[in-house]
Amino acid sequence: MTPGPGAAPSALPAIRVAAVALIRERRLLMVTARARDVHYMPGGKIDPGETPVEAAVREAREEVGVEFEPAGEHPLFTVSVQAHGEPEGRLVRMQVFGGTATGEPRASNEVDALHWVTTADAHRCPPAGAETLRRLAALGLID
Repeated sequence: MTPGPGAAPSALPAIRVAAVALIRERRLLMVTARARDVHYMPGGKIDPGETPVEAAVREAREEVGVEFEPAGEHPLFTVSVQAHGEPEGRLVRMQVFGGTATGEPRASNEVDALHWVTTADAHRCPPAGAETLRRLAALGLID
């Protein structure tokens, strides 16, 4: 059915992503990519046929070179906020997972730099990252 004249346009579909919360010494690992100044969580879009936890494990390997066991990953929360750089009303729905990683994080060819951040760095993050910092602090996991 086509909306009639004056009807509101349909909402844009949410962007579904999965991210890992790698925490050390009460700081969260975030990255910058493609010479950008914004800090992002290691993570990315969920591929067709992939579960959110599989996407989080894959993205952690690709972006920061650490391994998570899917069975050891656990969901922390889901953030639904305005997507950075997208039209108003387009949401990002980011599922955040915790777990234990093996290996020392390092920047891959997808990532320019690694940053260990606290809530004091929220101004450097897009809305989903800032909300993640707020929630992790509320859980007592980061400063």
